[in-house]
Amino acid sequence: MSPRAGRSGPHTLAFVESPVQLLNVLEWAHAHAPGVGLTLVVLSPVDPMTRGQLRRMAELAREEGHEVRWEEARGGAGAPLRTVGGLTGLLRRASRVVLGDPFSRYVQLLLTITRARDVVVVDDGTATMEFVGQLARGERLVRWHRKGGRSGPRDLLLAPVSAAARRRLTPGGKGTVEVFTSMPMEDTPPGVTVRAHTFAWTRDRFGPPRITRGADLVGTSLVETGVVDGDAYLEAVRSLASAHGARRYFAHRRESAEKLHRLAVETGLEIVRPELPLELIARRGPIGRTVLSFPSTVVHTLPLALTGTDVRVAVCDIDPAWLTTTASPRAQGFLTGVTDSARDIHRLPAPDPPPLSAR
Repeated sequence: MSPRAGRSGPHTLAFVESPVQLLNVLEWAHAHAPGVGLTLVVLSPVDPMTRGQLRRMAELAREEGHEVRWEEARGGAGAPLRTVGGLTGLLRRASRVVLGDPFSRYVQLLLTITRARDVVVVDDGTATMEFVGQLARGERLVRWHRKGGRSGPRDLLLAPVSAAARRRLTPGGKGTVEVFTSMPMEDTPPGVTVRAHTFAWTRDRFGPPRITRGADLVGTSLVETGVVDGDAYLEAVRSLASAHGARRYFAHRRESAEKLHRLAVETGLEIVRPELPLELIARRGPIGRTVLSFPSTVVHTLPLALTGTDVRVAVCDIDPAWLTTTASPRAQGFLTGVTDSARDIHRLPAPDPPPLSAR
């Protein structure tokens, strides 16, 4: 057992499914729970790039003195049952549970088992904004890019689990609910404690970075989630890179290899697949003097991680013409709100979309 996990005090069990969630658990522990007994449970996905980043983040967590438990939670048909069964004892003994994705069916199922009095939700990007808003409005928990779509058989089957998890995430009785976030919160549910996430651990541990001339461009998975048309996205990236002299494109971990290959061939950008979340990559450097992004989590997090540097974060809005015909009716408003609510950024107009004949 790690030195920190053996200390006295309430034991905390954290569940993460992405590198950013793991980073934000480290940030929360650094800011608000130094010295607690913290066990990090990685519910590993199957995507190779995400797994690689999670392995690297797990190394950093162990260096901080935390205990890390790696679960092949999606490794075959029997994996969920084995994972839940193996975690039941820990869940029932934990006095506090920290989670990174309240929309995750896996996490929702685990929440129905735990006896922990206190629940902490750490940032999972822009999804945190939607989670808090839905909780405040009493809505069911649905990811923003799926809102407005029909519920499938799996959704209907797991609806009781989702409803139970929502009740568990609603303050009441002797339990507490805390949200640790760098995102702006407009509608905070009564009884929920919101704590500011400032990337203090990241700044203490890394940097300041070496700043290079020119610009870097941050990729997004909006094409992969079916929100933005692939051809329109490629043209927007090409226009931004040309206008601002960008040389590198930091790929989102969910971007497809085919799309990235096409971007490299047709734009000339160097495609970088980061081994760590972008906030850590940028803080370690080198990083361009201007970082270009579409509406995403990084327009909120990078200015915080790069506090004290001369790096400028510039955001390009999503033109409504880029949206696919299957995009959620909520998509445009949500993406606009991500940019509108960001601090310390420079806003760029959307490049002209390609002609319809080119799509």
